[in-house]
Amino acid sequence: MPCLGIIMMHVAANTDYAIHGFVYETVIPSFTNFVFLFMTISAFEMCCGYYDKVMNNTISFSDFYAKRFKKILPFFALLVILDLVMSPSINSLYEGFADLTLLFGFLPNAGNISVIGVGWFLGLIFVFYLIFPFFCVLLGNKRRAWLSFGINILYNFVCIQYFDVSRSNILYSAPFFLAGGLLYLYKDELLHLKKWVMPILVVLSVVLYYVLNGNVYMCLLVSITLTAYAILSGGGLLQNRITKFFSDISMEMYLSHMVMFKLVEKAGLLSIAGNGVVQYVVSVVLVVAAAVAFSLVVKKGISIVDELIRKKRRELTKEV
Repeated sequence: MPCLGIIMMHVAANTDYAIHGFVYETVIPSFTNFVFLFMTISAFEMCCGYYDKVMNNTISFSDFYAKRFKKILPFFALLVILDLVMSPSINSLYEGFADLTLLFGFLPNAGNISVIGVGWFLGLIFVFYLIFPFFCVLLGNKRRAWLSFGINILYNFVCIQYFDVSRSNILYSAPFFLAGGLLYLYKDELLHLKKWVMPILVVLSVVLYYVLNGNVYMCLLVSITLTAYAILSGGGLLQNRITKFFSDISMEMYLSHMVMFKLVEKAGLLSIAGNGVVQYVVSVVLVVAAAVAFSLVVKKGISIVDELIRKKRRELTKEV
């Protein structure tokens, strides 16, 4: 669901609709920080799937990394090619090459890549995947996890004050990933909290976020409380068919929505209903619908191709 907020933010940021007010001018722009929530959730989910396997040495890292490439590269590669076709240049070619390696998160200026510009987050996530074994070691016990978390908050401060790096850098964003790991370590304790505790903490953290102008540490607090609420709620408000539907294609929607925005823009659909709130809503709906359709069709196509390749391999194996 955070991907919907990011789409709303990007539509507002890339248009000049005559809309005013706290929601449009403050709340919607703040949705850009949902990427931090993505980091915390991603770390928690990765720990659920692989933490015990890594710590017990029961994981094949060859299979682990192969799955990461297989899950991400086909869809992302198609988007990169589409972007290169839509905006060809030698600079785009360089950036497209970096994108296709999935290793561009190691570049010091990864956040400045314009080919699938929102892809900086994917580059960061892939760096997290690559260092995940070390990440698990940092979470080896709660004392070490808290020490690592504290050091990385300090590192974040140093990144801001001296090294001039931002959220596309793994050291800057490490506290959000470690927060997800800490939530995993304390998941059993969270389940014993009263149901009403986390909603109150979520509201308080959001209020503090806006009172303190959304600084990075308030982003961290909001990410922690929202993720903890999702863990605690179990099959509650955040778990239904709609949220599951969007959750299953959230990364694909995130990566493709700006390409879809460009298509909607080229089709002249960003001004069919005027220049106010109605047009903004129409624009968001069009971009969301296009991103959903594109994500579903491409994922299905990739799945069909993958199955055909597997079938062919099985046939070749039988012949041998």
